[in-house]
Parts: sequence; structure tokens; C-alpha cells
Amino acid sequence: MIRNPLFKIPFRYGLIGGALGCVVMVALYSMGRHPFLLPVFVDFRIAIFAVFIFFSLKEVRDYYQNGTLFFWQGMIGSYVFIFTSALIGSVFTWCLVKWNGAFLASYIEKLQKQMLGYKKEIVESVGVEAYQQQLDKLPRTTALDLAGDYFLKSMIIGLFLTIIISVILRKQPKNL
Repeated sequence: MIRNPLFKIPFRYGLIGGALGCVVMVALYSMGRHPFLLPVFVDFRIAIFAVFIFFSLKEVRDYYQNGTLFFWQGMIGSYVFIFTSALIGSVFTWCLVKWNGAFLASYIEKLQKQMLGYKKEIVESVGVEAYQQQLDKLPRTTALDLAGDYFLKSMIIGLFLTIIISVILRKQPKNL
């Protein structure tokens, strides 16, 4: 199964995409933008995932399956990529927080400022009780929490991209 191009090619791209995600995360943090506080619609993983899923599925389709790619194959290949990339990013996040405690402290401080600055809007959307719970839990955030957040958001972002790209790249053999 591991030798199957549907797993091997997206896994290889996932390793590269995961490493690139780690580099982007460090670069954003170094520039003063905390990577965990970016709005979801400008998350760096969207671009990385879209490009790498597209090229990994295209390579599988064109070079290993004679131009044929079913939707289910696209979904499987995409999720091999996403799981690999998300796992690498999550482990890196955990190691980064353990190595550089300022990363977590910066996250907590900036998120508290955001929550206090937009209190009215947040309370209107989630309620006073939920807002206060989140604010109280924030100082107890751990490296594992950030790693889990990275993994979960990667899987959610990947779900939408996977469906779109699998539909775009699918090609079924023509029956005569």
C-alpha cells in the first residue's frame, strides 16, 4: 500500500508542504505576526495546501494512472497529503512552544488583547458566559493546545480544498 503512488506521491508532497508550513510559521512570528492569530481566510495553509494538493494529484493522475483520476482517489490522495502536512506542523508547533516559551506567551497576550478589544462583538455572537469561559481558560493554554489547534484547522481547511481540487482534477476513462 505504501508503494502505491496514490499514497507515496501525496506523502512526499506532504513532507515538503509540512516543512514549508513550519518555515512560514517561523517567518510570520519573526515578523511580529503571530501565525495562530491570522484570520482563517488569509491562513498561509490555504495557499500551501491548494498548490501541493493540486500538483500531487496531477502527478498521480498524469504519470501513474494514465490520465485517470476518480473523485475518491483524489480525496484519498489529498487527505494523505493533508494528514502528513498537518502532523508535521503540529509536532513542529509543539516543539517550538517547548523550545521558545515566548511563542506561547505572545499568543496568550495578543489573544487577550483581541478579546478585550472586541468584547462587545464577541459577547454578541457567543454570549457573556462563553466569552468569560474562554477568557478564563486562555492563560492555561499549553503547547499541546496550540499543536492540536494547528492540526484541527489544517484538517478543516484541507476538507474544503480537497473536495474542490478532487472535482477539478478528476478524469474518468471514456466508455465507448
